[in-house]
Amino acid sequence: MTQQQTGFAFPSGVTEPQYDLWSDGVNIDPTGIFSELSEADAAWRAKARKFVLDEVKDDIHEYWDKADYPLHLVKKLGDADLLRDGLAIEGRQEMSPLAAGLINMEMARGDGSVATIIGVQGGLALRSVIYCGSPEQIAKYGMPMLAGELPGAFALTEPTHGSDSVSLETAARKVEGGYALSGEKKWIGNGSIGGVSIVWARDEEGKVRGFIVHQEAEGYQAANIENKLSLRAIWQAHIRMDEVFVPDEDVLPEAKSFKDTSRVLFATRLGVAWAAVGHATACYESAVNYAKQRIQFGRPLAASQIVQERLARMQSELATIQLLVMQATKREASGELTGPQASLAKYTATRTARSIASNARDLLGGNGILTSNRVARHFADVEAIHTYEGTETVQALIMGRDITGISAFA
Repeated sequence: MTQQQTGFAFPSGVTEPQYDLWSDGVNIDPTGIFSELSEADAAWRAKARKFVLDEVKDDIHEYWDKADYPLHLVKKLGDADLLRDGLAIEGRQEMSPLAAGLINMEMARGDGSVATIIGVQGGLALRSVIYCGSPEQIAKYGMPMLAGELPGAFALTEPTHGSDSVSLETAARKVEGGYALSGEKKWIGNGSIGGVSIVWARDEEGKVRGFIVHQEAEGYQAANIENKLSLRAIWQAHIRMDEVFVPDEDVLPEAKSFKDTSRVLFATRLGVAWAAVGHATACYESAVNYAKQRIQFGRPLAASQIVQERLARMQSELATIQLLVMQATKREASGELTGPQASLAKYTATRTARSIASNARDLLGGNGILTSNRVARHFADVEAIHTYEGTETVQALIMGRDITGISAFA
């Protein structure tokens, strides 16, 4: 109904202003740590940031609201060479571990689902093929994954085996010319969109093996998991396999035990920590922008002492995880990163990002629950990264074993 139809106009000052929560005017580097980046690492970060602003920013909340997957972004990410997650690929520009972390950070700063696309496609599926595949498999499957032309999934987690994924029960039975796979997988990103799934299963000798499974194969059924609160703009699948045939040529030759699976997982743990930094950054800068623009009691929220104290606390927390994750990445680059150190980074970064997101959501008041206002999406998405690729509890137990020398795992 128009103003003319109603017969009245809203009084001056009643119409709510448009808040610019994406403004780059906030100092998100309080210790100056990112001013010390090499030219190459800074260029990768800038490339990721430009991708977010050009391809993600304007409509990602609509995909999130509808639980719709922006599938077109997979190919665009491939075209921009942003699906690699630090993997060294012949003929491609070097991407250091720090550059890969910064890309994860900037993508998560834009949107958690988009960051997860990179984590699944490049960090897990492509890495499995590069680490464990034959030259022929790398050429046939790895290069199309890298280009964003072939969607890739990493199918490890099962409905009854999450944190204890080493106990997976999906079975691989040797048959003429290959293997027959039967079992279930759950929470598998990209597991239902028509690409390939890297399925981890036990052979008849009890060894964990890796298999490249075509999602259109007979006996492979995948349903998108609905009613998710987090990462709504990427689809995770519940997969059921009933005697799915995998030819010998699609068995990963260097995937012979769970140690090979763990090698892939270990290489991605800092990526999750960097994603947490990205979510925290988005929430912090949104809170600062909102506090400066929102007028209450005749002055900006930012003029209130309690608001300034909360922003200072958020800045302190953000700086803490930036420094921690940066240090862990330096150790990764030198080959010195240990499992407990990676767990410390992931554990601290996601816990702290939750705190920053909660504070930011509260500071935005009612506007903080609107997905179009950015913070609400990050507030929800942080819950997912806090859990996946090693829950807080599992990370704490890894750290606790290192601290005490005693394993508390069952």
